[in-house]
Amino acid sequence: MENYISILPAMVSFIALISVPFMILFRDYNYVKEGISLFSALLMFTLVLLLGREYLSERILYIDIIKITPTITISFRTDNASIIFAGISSFLWFITTFYSIGYLKGLNDKKETSFYVFFALTIFATTALAFSANLITTFVFYELITLFTYPLVIHKGTEDSKKAGRKYLAYLIGTSIMFFLTAIILTHFITGTTFFNSEGVFKKNVDNNITLLLLLLFIFGVAKTAVMPVHSWLPNAMVAPTPVSALLHAVAVVKAGVFVMYRILNYIFTSQVLLAIKGHYILIVLSSVTIIFGSLIALRQNNLKLRLAYSTISQLSYIILGLSLLNEYATKAALSHLIIHAFSKITLFFCAGAIYVKSHITEISDLEGIGKKMPITMLAFTFGSLSMIGVPGFGGFISKFLLMKGIAHSGNYFLFPILGISTLLNAFYFMPIVFSAFFKEYKFNSKDPHYVNKKYSLLMEIPLLITGLVTLVLFFAFGGILSFIGG
Repeated sequence: MENYISILPAMVSFIALISVPFMILFRDYNYVKEGISLFSALLMFTLVLLLGREYLSERILYIDIIKITPTITISFRTDNASIIFAGISSFLWFITTFYSIGYLKGLNDKKETSFYVFFALTIFATTALAFSANLITTFVFYELITLFTYPLVIHKGTEDSKKAGRKYLAYLIGTSIMFFLTAIILTHFITGTTFFNSEGVFKKNVDNNITLLLLLLFIFGVAKTAVMPVHSWLPNAMVAPTPVSALLHAVAVVKAGVFVMYRILNYIFTSQVLLAIKGHYILIVLSSVTIIFGSLIALRQNNLKLRLAYSTISQLSYIILGLSLLNEYATKAALSHLIIHAFSKITLFFCAGAIYVKSHITEISDLEGIGKKMPITMLAFTFGSLSMIGVPGFGGFISKFLLMKGIAHSGNYFLFPILGISTLLNAFYFMPIVFSAFFKEYKFNSKDPHYVNKKYSLLMEIPLLITGLVTLVLFFAFGGILSFIGG
């Protein structure tokens, strides 16, 4: 029994990988293939809950998968953040698979097997990254996430998608090899370890200039955080199918980026080191600039998915800002926003995909009155939007409230206007969509080419309604989650 428990983190990670050959074997049987994806996601989520129970009983699980040297290993371990991230990934894998059945069939997509296979591989890499015990393991699975999502980005096979895919691959692989890998090698050379440690790895005799250089290498090497100026790959990837966009924004890619930065800042540097080198001010400036400019650019987008993409760029930096303030409230705000943004943003992308399948509308200016034809979809969109804005009653209010407490506790009061301006900008680029959808006249009718597909709308509406309602539930049920986050 003891051995079984110790390998749980590895079991959780490899469930998605094991499902892949079965999907390929039954590639001609769609219902079987879809069932394998749904069952695997449900099994993974169940095992994550078991890990959560072990953590609450104060058991930290650790296992070496591959041991090259005593300091270079592929190893997994559990803590509160890893369980939260793995739980989000596995639960949303289940929901997104359910949604994807309707989306892919609604568009008569002929590459379903490829989609489900690479989706599962991405979840495998994401979950393995969540349980990574050191920088070596983190880097391996960080790279695999990029490689496994590349075929999803170019899924449509158009010239635009191939061009975007090349940029996606070059940008993320290029920054990680040039900066992230360099930082890992230097960290190992200087400290003799790459293992995550609650007391950090840098000793007092390490020169502050070297530590600051390493911090910069990590910041720009982990480009999946989409902090400006290493952000342009994200909007370019919006040529992918909407379930892939949801995967990029809510389940795997960008969440992997901010999760890795959480690990690096808390278990490689620590707050004491960051304060000594003034590195937290670099993070504060970069995240603040990204929050404001991401929102301003989102405001100018007429394409719905592009507006959501720039919104993600802005919202992710709330997490980075929370991590940079170096206090308990702000760290809780960062981890809270990791959860809340996942459900809020996946709801918004699900809605964008449902609108596209049912009406082929992609532009915000064409959404007038769409709420009268797709009330469930637009109600869920409203919930996701209100959560992103941070309206009381929705999950987003919790993380923004905690972030305000973190700002006050840090004494960086100049950040209050930035948070206020960004919240207004959130409202300016979300609420006109909601108003237009419900209170303006609908432009198209059922005979119009913009209103072509009703067949699979229910398979998409159920998942988006669930995630939309979760954004509401999170506001009322977040006390328990905050207790878990607090360890």
